[in-house]
Amino acid sequence: MTSPSSLSSPIGRAQFLRGDFSGRRSPQRPPWAVAEERFVEQCGRSGACIAACPEKILEKGRGGFPQVDFARGSCTFCGECLKVCKSGALLKLGDAAPWRLKAVIQPDCLAQAQVVCRTCGERCPVGAIRFPPLLGGVAKPLVDAAKCTGCGECFAPCPSDSIVLMAEQ
Repeated sequence: MTSPSSLSSPIGRAQFLRGDFSGRRSPQRPPWAVAEERFVEQCGRSGACIAACPEKILEKGRGGFPQVDFARGSCTFCGECLKVCKSGALLKLGDAAPWRLKAVIQPDCLAQAQVVCRTCGERCPVGAIRFPPLLGGVAKPLVDAAKCTGCGECFAPCPSDSIVLMAEQ
């Protein structure tokens, strides 16, 4: 039986859907977010970045902090969120990538079950997902991590929800 103390930290819908029942995983912050601890300290939770996002993928998360919801779409890295952030929680340093996210194809991918599906590769704007030919079988998707920007364009259209965006280790 679950103790009441283990339920004292309510989790949001997005955390539940990610399988984060403990509420311990950090949500995906907007592009160019500083490290999580510093982000939480600096972010004023004004919602300016949420309002400025033309893709409408930013939402108010736990504690009112902005987070990305790739189910809504992908990030074009337009920089509008960065422009309106006055707190320093979003900070572009030189030519640094906006984040370290990369697409990861899960084992429940349709192609793994011998069903022809190339949706993710067709949607990838930088060609990071390719399908090398496989003699006598269905081609499986391969992600080129060096090319992948973590934009999330492949995430929502995946018919089997088999793509996750994870921070590169």
